Amino acid sequence: MEQVGTENVLRNLQLVDGRTVDIAIRDGIISAITPAGRAEGKTVLDGSGLYVSSGWIDLHVHAVPELHPYGDDIDEIGVKQGVTTIVDAGSCGADRIGAFYAGSLLAATNVLAFLNISRIGLERTDELSQLEWIDRDEAVQAAAAYPDFIVGLKARISQSVVKENGIQPLKRARALSGETKLPLMVHIGSAPPDISEVLELLQPGDVITHYLNGKSNNLFHADGTPLQGLLEAVAKGVHLDVGHGTASFSFRIAGQAKKAGIPLNTISTDIYRGNRLNGPVYSMSNVLSKFLYLGYSLEEIIHAVTRNAALWLKRPELAGISVGQQANLTLFALEEGRKELTDSEGDVRVADHYIEAKGVFANGSLITC
Repeated sequence: MEQVGTENVLRNLQLVDGRTVDIAIRDGIISAITPAGRAEGKTVLDGSGLYVSSGWIDLHVHAVPELHPYGDDIDEIGVKQGVTTIVDAGSCGADRIGAFYAGSLLAATNVLAFLNISRIGLERTDELSQLEWIDRDEAVQAAAAYPDFIVGLKARISQSVVKENGIQPLKRARALSGETKLPLMVHIGSAPPDISEVLELLQPGDVITHYLNGKSNNLFHADGTPLQGLLEAVAKGVHLDVGHGTASFSFRIAGQAKKAGIPLNTISTDIYRGNRLNGPVYSMSNVLSKFLYLGYSLEEIIHAVTRNAALWLKRPELAGISVGQQANLTLFALEEGRKELTDSEGDVRVADHYIEAKGVFANGSLITC
């Protein structure tokens, strides 16, 4: 009898728990996971020296290429970075979320999105400066139209965005969250509004992005201890997301958070064309390397872009590597050598080892980075 199909094998890959395995894949599905050297099939990659994890998830990107300055091409910040799933963080409001969804279907990267509470999204960078742009009916309709694509609502609550409106846009976001049953991702930055006002409105399951920013309105006291409001938010189940970006990650604050035992929930880039090409973000690998420098274990770091993100998204199928599951994998190396790492305040640290994405297996194909 003629054999139908054949296993393709990724050999000699190391898991972050220390095991070395072969992964056999048939028709895009993981068909076997064996100790190294034991899987049967055609070798498509000898991964000696490489790690493998479930596909990296970036919970905060800007992936609408025509928007400026906050835009980029999906696959440039997705699979080419070792990231198999990106979540666009509010580039689009109700006006253009449908067009973005249609365009996302053409990419090799899996795409999800937060809906900006402003119908205009990031067509302007002060999208919450006019309260009439927060159109309740349009937002509710958009959320209902794309339930498998929209994972939450995005509100950028900093002075440059809200202008004279203070905390009012977040209060409207809270009401929209109640109507749509979608959690909020809240961008924090410069005051007003004061960070204490923001924290008071957050509920379990909401996301604070940019929680390691070094601005004066941040989540830590001058002596490095966390605000009581941050501790209370963590205790009630508010999710903390890095959202590195051009202006929102400080080595100093990140060190304070680690010392205080603040949990590392998800590491995201807030990447777009400008900070990908010119820094300080550059890539997901570069951002992950900063947490390696800070002393987090490789396992903690990889969980922050796989398991933890998938749990928040309520999409467990995006995490884990198991037989019968769609092959959604990131291949990466832990490299030795001098590497300069720069935060959003121009603080440069020199690492002696770093993370480098090498490829992904997604949608039935092996794609090199």
